[in-house]
Amino acid sequence: MADKDKGPRKATSFDVARVAGVSRAAVSRAFTPDASVSPKTREKVYQAAKELGYRVNYLARSLTNKRSDLVGLVAAGFDNPFRTLQIEHLSRALLARNFRPILLPTSQEADTSTVIGQLLHYAVSGVIVTSDAPPTEICEQCAAEGVPIVLINKGNDIPLVDRIISDDHVAGHLAADHLIDSGARKPAVMAAPARSYTARRRSEAFIARCKQVGVEAQLLQVKINDYRSGYDAATDLAASCIDGLFCANDYMACGVIDRIMQGRSRDEAPPLPIIGHDDIPQAAWTAYDLTTIRQPCDLQAEQTVDLLISRMAEPELTARVEFTPVTLITRRTA
Repeated sequence: MADKDKGPRKATSFDVARVAGVSRAAVSRAFTPDASVSPKTREKVYQAAKELGYRVNYLARSLTNKRSDLVGLVAAGFDNPFRTLQIEHLSRALLARNFRPILLPTSQEADTSTVIGQLLHYAVSGVIVTSDAPPTEICEQCAAEGVPIVLINKGNDIPLVDRIISDDHVAGHLAADHLIDSGARKPAVMAAPARSYTARRRSEAFIARCKQVGVEAQLLQVKINDYRSGYDAATDLAASCIDGLFCANDYMACGVIDRIMQGRSRDEAPPLPIIGHDDIPQAAWTAYDLTTIRQPCDLQAEQTVDLLISRMAEPELTARVEFTPVTLITRRTA
């Protein structure tokens, strides 16, 4: 009889093995992805586990195997719809490869190395970083412990650390060409280049492309690449005399549109051609109908997990950089 103070005893793998009529090793294999076990045995084990209410303790298993099935996701900026979309696709890609994502939110002010240090206590199999790039020291510590790190849209070149980068060079050129082809002669890019590697690359590529075709573009600097910055900066757009705008991301572009469309019908296009970047779901909403540069989160997630798994298999590979292709999505704003 179960101790009333402790509650009912939890079923163990030994209980499952007894009810299923198999060995404990067979139970372990049945719950291990890609392990060698017959379909008949796996079904018997699953049925017994269901009857007993048995659940695999993956954290306990990690203590035995020295490594868990957990992969840490370090991210910040969840107010931006692109970040939540990115994390969703990364999580799905990891689950499809039999890994379990563990999310640790951080912030611009937080020390990323501290967050990654916390993840190492869970014997994670790898770390994916979408927030500020971690310092070299914590990456070297991860490498020493056999924990690979993949950075997304980060500029730091760190030994043994792979990176996935959206093709911001092409994005800047696409935005510049589209605005100029639409008649813009005084275009501008709105970005916070000091706060973001991608915003800096996109704005530099945009300005360089404009200069290449004989058009002088200006940089409208904001503090943060977010909605509020776009909304506030839009107040001064009329005085700037620009005739085309590329925003470093859709989130900021939505802020710009909301400000300049105040008092106007949402059925008409903004008075200023505007292009964003990322193609967040809101970009296709009728209220925005935003022309943008699509950064495909699904493809980027697959690239990231592929690099992570290959790094697990060959920890000493030279650091690699892969680019995620981008495309122009034309809508009403430009």
